[in-house]
Amino acid sequence: MEVASLESGHDIVRMGDRPKQCCVVIEGFTCIYKLTSEGGRQIMAIHVPGDIPDIQSLHLGLMDFGLAAISACTVGYIPHEKIQQMCEAHPRLGVALWRETLIDAAIYRDWMLNIGQREAFGRVAHLVCELMVRLKAVGLTEGDSFMFPVTQANLADAFGISSVHMSRVYGALAASGLLKVTRTRIQVLDWDELLEAGDFDPTYLHLEKSTPA
Repeated sequence: MEVASLESGHDIVRMGDRPKQCCVVIEGFTCIYKLTSEGGRQIMAIHVPGDIPDIQSLHLGLMDFGLAAISACTVGYIPHEKIQQMCEAHPRLGVALWRETLIDAAIYRDWMLNIGQREAFGRVAHLVCELMVRLKAVGLTEGDSFMFPVTQANLADAFGISSVHMSRVYGALAASGLLKVTRTRIQVLDWDELLEAGDFDPTYLHLEKSTPA
């Protein structure tokens, strides 16, 4: 595995690429995105350490999405050939990778519901709940908080709203006593109320331990 350090905004894979390797997130956050013909960007997923965001490239030669760092990141690149060899030698690894793609699809479905059927306040609350659960699963929470050095402009692209609206929603969540947000960290002040605000059910994440202590 070749390890690389990337700055926020760095494109790891672009639409139309034909990659020969997969990317493992070691530190930081990445996102999958798509662009309109006029340059509008929709973030489709946020990935945390331990994820392999472009595992599809193992079987789909032409990439139909972009993958970018949305914070400073450390990533590892594994050649497709090596992954294929490992899956042949260790079938359970192939099963694990297949399960990851199924969970990715489950997350996409919930994101579609979130963007299509919830107001911006609920969308943001839902994502914070999701990140809290996913980061706790990989040991990257500190009590009721986690590091999240992602700009409001990036988050606005994930929720389909403007940066100004994103700032207002953060302000409303803080005023409601649910969150404390800084440039690099999110602290959950009332988990039960945040769950309700985001209409959050962690079933789609398929984790054995899916609720913060």
